[in-house]
Amino acid sequence: MIASSNAGKMEEITAMLSPVDIRLAAQPKGLVVEETGTSFAENARLKAATVAQLTGEWSLADDSGLVVDALHGAPGVYSARYGPDPASRQARLLAELKDTLYRAASLVSALALANPQGKILLETEGECRGEILEQPRGTAKGYGDVFWIRAAGCTYGELTTSQKLKFGGRGRAVRSVAADIQRLLNLRMGHNGI
Repeated sequence: MIASSNAGKMEEITAMLSPVDIRLAAQPKGLVVEETGTSFAENARLKAATVAQLTGEWSLADDSGLVVDALHGAPGVYSARYGPDPASRQARLLAELKDTLYRAASLVSALALANPQGKILLETEGECRGEILEQPRGTAKGYGDVFWIRAAGCTYGELTTSQKLKFGGRGRAVRSVAADIQRLLNLRMGHNGI
C-alpha cells in the first residue's frame, strides 16, 4: 500500500519500483493522515504507520518537498500547503525570492516502510540539489517548472521517469531501499533491476 492519495506520486513510485515483483495499491479513498511532523521523516513515518494499522497491509509512505536555502528552508514540510494549488505555490515562491541572487534549493524526499502492525522497519531520505529559476520552464505550473537541475540540464518538471529515478530525491530514496524492500517482503527482483 502506498500511503498517498496523490496520483502523480503514486505513478512515480510505482514506476520506480517496477523492477521489484510487487503489487502496489493506493491508500483507501477518503483516508487522510494529518501531517503534524516537523520534518519530512516524521511525516513519512506517521503516514506509513497510520495507513498500515488501518489497512493491515505493508505501507510505504513518502513525504517530500522543496527546501530553499535563501528562505531558511521554506517551504519545507509545508510545500504542499504553501498555496491552494501548484500555480499559487509557484507564484508565491518566485515572489518571495524576487531578485535574490542565491537561489540554491533541494527537493527532499523521505520514505518510510511500515509492517502491517504499523512498526517502521525501513527509512531513508533522498535529496536532489538544484536552483530556482527566475521564470518557469514547462506547463505543470508547480515547483518542478522552476527547479533547475544542472546535472540533467533541465528542470525537474522536464525529467523523464527514468531521469527522476536517477536525479530526483524520491528516485534516490527509492533506489537506496529497493533491495531492502525486496528482502523484507521476500520478493523477487524483476529482470530490469534497479
